[in-house]
Amino acid sequence: MAYIPRLKQEYKDKVVTALTEEFGYKNVMQVPKLKKIVISKGVGAAVADKKLIDHAIDELTMISGQKAVATLSKKDVASFKLRKGMPIGARVTLRGEQMYEFLDRLVTSALPRVRDFNGIKATGFDGRGNYNLGVVEQIIFPEINIDKINKISGMDITFVTSADTDKEAKSLLTELGLPFQKN
Repeated sequence: MAYIPRLKQEYKDKVVTALTEEFGYKNVMQVPKLKKIVISKGVGAAVADKKLIDHAIDELTMISGQKAVATLSKKDVASFKLRKGMPIGARVTLRGEQMYEFLDRLVTSALPRVRDFNGIKATGFDGRGNYNLGVVEQIIFPEINIDKINKISGMDITFVTSADTDKEAKSLLTELGLPFQKN
């Protein structure tokens, strides 16, 4: 028997029925699902020091369990001493099993390690059913060894769903375990 991540099984067993009851879907295929999670990190100081990109790629690879890639600048900006094609960030896109594994680790072990945590803001929706979450410190992830990092930096996590509205996406992410703040 093949391994199925806990959240993927929970989605099939509980989330589909809960969302169907809440929104009255007539078909299982209408129920919104999580398509991908994109973790990205901008490294503006990499213009001066190229090794910072390698550190960012290594950190994202450790956090996600999948090889991260460098993001390149799209245009020249003289005031920042930036040339087109220079690496200025890192990102990784997670789908399938690794996506559910990362979400499980994020909800159960990383977010509870945030100082003074009382839920994530519900204002990060884009109007099309996607959610953006900013993490201030990368040391909340247990995979990162605090002694081996050279600089504390944040990252952006984007949850791309197949939901049509923000309300459906919020219900989906709440059912999957993301702790939104109570108003």
